Amino acid sequence: MTDFPPATRIATNGITLAVHLAGPEDGQPLILAHGWPELAWSWKNQIGVLAGAGYRVIAPDLRGFGGSDCPEGADAYDIDTLVGDLTGLLDALGHETAIFAGHDWGGIIVWHAAMLAPQRVAGVIGVNTPHLPRGAEPPTNTFRQIGGEDHYILRFQEPGFAESRFEGREDDFFAFIFGTPVEGDPEDLYPQVTHIPKQFESFEDRPEDRIVVGPEDRAVYAGAYRATGFTPGINLYRNFDANWQRMGGVDHRLAMPCLMVSAEKDFMLPPKLAGWMPALCKDVEFQIIEGCGHWTMWEAPEVLNAHMLDWLQRRFPAAGN
Repeated sequence: MTDFPPATRIATNGITLAVHLAGPEDGQPLILAHGWPELAWSWKNQIGVLAGAGYRVIAPDLRGFGGSDCPEGADAYDIDTLVGDLTGLLDALGHETAIFAGHDWGGIIVWHAAMLAPQRVAGVIGVNTPHLPRGAEPPTNTFRQIGGEDHYILRFQEPGFAESRFEGREDDFFAFIFGTPVEGDPEDLYPQVTHIPKQFESFEDRPEDRIVVGPEDRAVYAGAYRATGFTPGINLYRNFDANWQRMGGVDHRLAMPCLMVSAEKDFMLPPKLAGWMPALCKDVEFQIIEGCGHWTMWEAPEVLNAHMLDWLQRRFPAAGN
C-alpha cells in the first residue's frame, strides 16, 4: 500500500480544503468523506488499495477539520454548503462526476449529495451510515426520545458544553472514542451509550487491546484537534434540525448505483437502519461486516476494501480492469 499522500490545498466553495489525492489522474474519481471526530486520515487503510486498483482517490479533510479551513459559526456548516464543498472540489479538479463514499457524517453528506446534486454523483457507497427517509419531526426530538437530554447530539447543540469536556484532553478523548465495540444486547445499552460527554467526564484510561486505533494514529487526530479545537466539527451537528427543514419536499429516491456496507456491532448506526433503503434506492447492494463496530475503516480494513473493490470493479471498472 502506498504511503498516505500529502495534502494539497484546493479552493472550493469560498474556502480551502486540505485534500489527499492518489491514483491515476485519469482514473475514475472517487471521493472519500470522513465523519466525526475524524479526518481524511481515517481512510489511510483504503486510499492506497483503491488508488492501486486504478481509481482517482480524493480524500479531503472536511471543512472544520484538520488542515482545512474552519469558518466560524454553525450556519457555515449546513448541508447545502457541505455538499457544495465536494461538488466544488470536482470542479476544481476538472471532474464532472465522481463516486461518493462516506462514513458517519461523511455518509450523511454523500447521501444528501446524491439527492441535491445527482448530476454530479455517479454512485454512492455508504459505510455504516444508511440512506434514510426524512423523519416526521425534527431530529433533535427523536434523539431526545432515544437518549434523553444527555444524548450527545443534544449536548452538542449547546455552544461550549462538549468542547469544555474534550479540549485539553485530546489524547484521552481519542482513546475513549475509539474504543472496541460495546458488548451486550443493543437494547440494554440505551440510553447510556448515547451519553458521550457525560461518559467521558469519568474516563481515565483503557488498555490498548480495547482501542481500535493504535497510539501513533491517535496522535495524528489529537494533534489536529489541539490545533482546530472541537467547535468547527461539532458545528455539523448544530445543523441537524435546519437540514431536516431544508430537505422537506426533496425527492429522497435515488437512481444511481448504491452500495451499503453496515457493521454488525455499530450501535449508533445498526444494520437494521438500512431497512428503508430498498424503497429509496433503485439499484442498491448490501453487505454486513460481522463483529465490526463503528470505526469500520480501522476495525475491518481488509473486509471493507474487498467489499468496496468488488462493487467498484463491477459497477465502475477502472481503466485496464
